[in-house]
Amino acid sequence: MREIIFDTETTGFDPASGDRLVEIGCIELVNRVPTGETFHAYFNPQRSMPASAEAIHGLSDTFLSDKPLFLHGAGALLEFLGDSPLVAHNARFDFGFLNHELKLIARDPISLDRMVDTVAMARMLHPGAKHSLDALCTRYGIDRSHRVKHGALLDAELLAQLYIELTGGRQIGLILADEGTGQADAMERSLVSTVRPVRPARPHCASAEELERHAAFIATLDKPLWLSGAAA
Repeated sequence: MREIIFDTETTGFDPASGDRLVEIGCIELVNRVPTGETFHAYFNPQRSMPASAEAIHGLSDTFLSDKPLFLHGAGALLEFLGDSPLVAHNARFDFGFLNHELKLIARDPISLDRMVDTVAMARMLHPGAKHSLDALCTRYGIDRSHRVKHGALLDAELLAQLYIELTGGRQIGLILADEGTGQADAMERSLVSTVRPVRPARPHCASAEELERHAAFIATLDKPLWLSGAAA
């Protein structure tokens, strides 16, 4: 099963108010295992970068000034995405910006049916806990010491590790080569149960001899507690 982990960096929080996509990073997984195939691109947003956004990702107007427009990179991006499920952290934010950019160049939007949101997954697994990417990396022991600022490809790499943990850990990907059966979903194949021999039920009733010995032992007890109520 092919899946794409992706992350975006933007000029702000709301594409409807004029904010734009400036970076996207994508990681390919097959059966929950990174293949090494990636897609990474910067885009000129054709607007100034707010200082608050630059403080988060470090992408300045000067750096982005010679980068291509989204229009010129959309074809390669869509080819890489294919028709695979798309995994993102707080996915509606990333889908919102991606589909806004596609709308601006008269391209069809990506269906939300393909969206997999790791924030929603984390909320189900860890209700009441912190669900930021940083907090979840700490919870699962994912090293993020090299993450000084946000970056789309770097965050996608961290998210790929987190997604693997959220879906059962790295053992999911330990699948031997198919023997003519074709690729199956890694999660389903990892849950195949071991066949065990059926054993007949063992008798648990006391024998007549055991009952006789028990009655003899009870007769030796002096005022047992369970008979105190009966005497009353």
